[in-house]
Amino acid sequence: MRTLCLGEAIVDLVCERPVASVAEADRFTAHFGGATANVAVACARAGGAAALAGGAGDDVWGEWLRERLEAEGVDLGWFRLVGGLRTPVAFVTVDDDGEPSFSIYGDGIEATVEAVGPRLLDAVEANDAFFFASNTLVGERERALTLAARERALELGRPVVFDPNLRLARWTSPAAAAGEVRGCLDGAFLVKCNGHEAALITGEDEPEAAAAGLLAAGARHVIVTLGGQGAILRARGMRRDVPGVRAPVVNTTGAGDAFVGLLLARLGATDFYPPALAAGLADAVASAAEAVGRWGALE
Repeated sequence: MRTLCLGEAIVDLVCERPVASVAEADRFTAHFGGATANVAVACARAGGAAALAGGAGDDVWGEWLRERLEAEGVDLGWFRLVGGLRTPVAFVTVDDDGEPSFSIYGDGIEATVEAVGPRLLDAVEANDAFFFASNTLVGERERALTLAARERALELGRPVVFDPNLRLARWTSPAAAAGEVRGCLDGAFLVKCNGHEAALITGEDEPEAAAAGLLAAGARHVIVTLGGQGAILRARGMRRDVPGVRAPVVNTTGAGDAFVGLLLARLGATDFYPPALAAGLADAVASAAEAVGRWGALE
């Protein structure tokens, strides 16, 4: 089964040493980036089938991204380079704990909307599952596009996987972000979020209670990742706890993307058979642990 992933591809320019602020950065190295594009690539690397619905600017960086997506085996039937737009570039710095900070320039979400807008419902119909995150829920245009695609996927009986992956700096307030996310829980085959996101969305600080709240809101399966402490899976008649994997932390940017991408590959290989989530959870945790040891999200 091929999963359609809706969202952005961007260029990450990473300072490959810990710094307190961008003012201390002396050089940057180009890496592939964009949370949804990372998920599509991670899925393809794990043997799954993924298509990316989105776009970039029709410029040298857009070509750079498209070449790398193609080389990774991501289906680009719904990905387009848009003239007149600038491919988004993020200057990324990380602190001593591996936590990143981003300064983004260019037309990221705008390129996604312009590239795929009129064709998105056709793309949903042509694929077997649908994945999205919250970055396409912030602005009015992309939100309408995303919610229409989600609704069509549910109408068609396609599995919907939702990773809030909240970047709160993009929102007017945490409450606004949580409110939009709550509207996307009902009917989702899988909702994956980290512990902080689960607490914000549900108001429950304890992961077990937060997972229960996400299920009560209509998600069929819930995974809450807990960083170095692993992850928990909860669903009606299914539960699994997986401990964390010790790993040196360089940059945490791509950990969640690697986690979700591997699970999408496992689910796609089994026609989204629910026990595949439990079977693949430990490998997903290990994949996330490997990702934090890289300066780039994927390399």
